[in-house]
Amino acid sequence: MRCIALLYQVWLAGRIGSAGIGLFQLIASVQFLSATFAISGIRFASTRLISEEMGQHRPGGVRRVVRLCLCYSVLFGIAAALLLWIGAERIGFLWIGDARTVLSLRIVALSLPFISLSSVFSGYFTSSGRVWKSAAVQVVEQIVRIALVVLFLGRVTSLDIESSCAAVVLGGSAAELFSFLLNLTLYLFDLRRHMPHGTAGQRLPSRMIRVAVPLALSAYVRTALSTLQHLLIPRGLKASGLSADASLAGYGVIHGMAFPIISFPSCILVSLSELLVPALTESQVAGDQLGITRSVNSLIEKCLVFSVGAAALLYANAEVLGSAVYHSAEAGRYIRILAWLVPIMYMDTVTDGCLRGLGEQLWCMGVNIIDSAVSVLLVFLLLPKYALTGYIIILIATELFNFILSMYRLRKISRLKVSLKAVFLAALCALGTVQFQSLAMRFFPLVRSEGLLCTLSVCLSVLLYVLLLRLCGLRFGKKKPDAGIDPRHPESFCCNR
Repeated sequence: MRCIALLYQVWLAGRIGSAGIGLFQLIASVQFLSATFAISGIRFASTRLISEEMGQHRPGGVRRVVRLCLCYSVLFGIAAALLLWIGAERIGFLWIGDARTVLSLRIVALSLPFISLSSVFSGYFTSSGRVWKSAAVQVVEQIVRIALVVLFLGRVTSLDIESSCAAVVLGGSAAELFSFLLNLTLYLFDLRRHMPHGTAGQRLPSRMIRVAVPLALSAYVRTALSTLQHLLIPRGLKASGLSADASLAGYGVIHGMAFPIISFPSCILVSLSELLVPALTESQVAGDQLGITRSVNSLIEKCLVFSVGAAALLYANAEVLGSAVYHSAEAGRYIRILAWLVPIMYMDTVTDGCLRGLGEQLWCMGVNIIDSAVSVLLVFLLLPKYALTGYIIILIATELFNFILSMYRLRKISRLKVSLKAVFLAALCALGTVQFQSLAMRFFPLVRSEGLLCTLSVCLSVLLYVLLLRLCGLRFGKKKPDAGIDPRHPESFCCNR
């Protein structure tokens, strides 16, 4: 799905231009804020409650949990849709400062109830161990989204940015409706086969409220600050002397071109962080502290090796990636700069997954709120003076701040011990990969095709890094689970599968 999304992003950037991508990213930031209110913590709440019922051997309670969560999601989904529909003009004119976004925002409002309902089904499939159904729905949704966007964009001119963004948003909203219907169908079939009737745990509504509402309130604050940050970026760039279209173009290159490439390898870790929540929750309910410690230590070490290798691959191949994917030297330059952030960004993803699985979701939200507040302040202070260079500094500072606090908390509650030897050897292998890659690139200009050159260069980086890891004794090989460790624990996802 990430490959499809990347190809789609490349095509979209060529179709509506960097300024159009920049405007669409601003609409997407408001959409993310609205979706946060529509979901209001119910996805994690459903995952957590269902995992608790399964961990306490009460499968009959799952039905009640899902029904309760669906009622909650209907309430907040409709409320979010009404608020966005009514306030679209005010948001477009006053918040974003661009009247061309109003139509797109109203189309977004129509999709919010379906996003909220689908989040409950996603939490159900993840916590019940049938995550393949949720993954299949996401893949089909992505294909439908792309097909509809291509169809709708074919009816507007590429110079009409307002209509182009509206066409993209309309395709996404229709895909959300299709995703909800598919999720509902799979859930009804799954319910008959796997979920018997039976008793549920006590005080389900109050348990749901205790998980969802604090998480929702924290998410509101964090997402509002994040949205404010994204809306301030083009304004700060304009204050630095850039024109309106140049500001949108610069913003679009970083967030619409460089970041999709930077985040592409993280799809493995994002999926893993989703699986961590029910796995660690069940271990915590069962009181298996030793299993939690072993699982977290194994995961962090292996994810560290992976993220350092991904950073080396992106840094060494930044120019060929920017040229082959976007035909943009500027995109390649930002990929190389942002590659330094990859280990911190990737490790923070896994760390947050571990913390949420251990019931530390409020800590994660608190750290993210502080992170967003600091980002808004730095954007307001630095962008008018340093433009895009200031924004890169802000990204590095805030990502590092977030990661340090999250890692500190994880070490405290799980007795995590990071292997300094693994850190040193992974960094050494990454450095060797970059150096050998630079030598090999002297022979690659003989290859004329940009796509072939990019493929050969990336494959060479992967082979070099894996070879150096094996020479240093670091590998992702199979490891026999320790006695007493349930193979459903996340350690076995990393080592054995």
